[in-house]
Amino acid sequence: MPVAELLFWFLTGLSLFGALMVVFSKNPVHSVLWLIVVFFAISGHYILMNAQFLAIVNLIVYAGAIMVLFLFVIMLMNMNTESEPQKNRWLRLAAIVSGGSLLLILVAALKDNKGSISGVSDLEGGIGLIQNLGKVLFTDYVIPFEISSVLFLSAMVGAVILGRKESANLKS
Repeated sequence: MPVAELLFWFLTGLSLFGALMVVFSKNPVHSVLWLIVVFFAISGHYILMNAQFLAIVNLIVYAGAIMVLFLFVIMLMNMNTESEPQKNRWLRLAAIVSGGSLLLILVAALKDNKGSISGVSDLEGGIGLIQNLGKVLFTDYVIPFEISSVLFLSAMVGAVILGRKESANLKS
């Protein structure tokens, strides 16, 4: 069995185990930490597919920024089990029915899958590299790239203007 296939199955098992631990952990902080493990496993899958840029963006944006935000929100909410309201039986039944429906949809979508992972190591060496992405971005798509940067700059200026206090109106 090739090394790429072993890594694929290890990362798949790790991501499935981490996802189950996210769902079944009693402590919400532990759920967030398991979700970070899932994001690392997904980034490993991206690296196996020779998509290094997606792997790094996944780690920086999701495992870094979003998970830190989740941790802050969970810690600020101060969730206690004794102050938590009791769930209605109908709400639990609706959750079970919707989860079962999702499971049936996933099984129906995957029933014709042969289970082969061909193409993991058959990729060319230049596909997905950051250097190639940079060349295309700054040659073929330089105008849309610069227009989007001006758009982001104007959005930041607008957010600062809307967020600042109206000190001129308070003095009048």
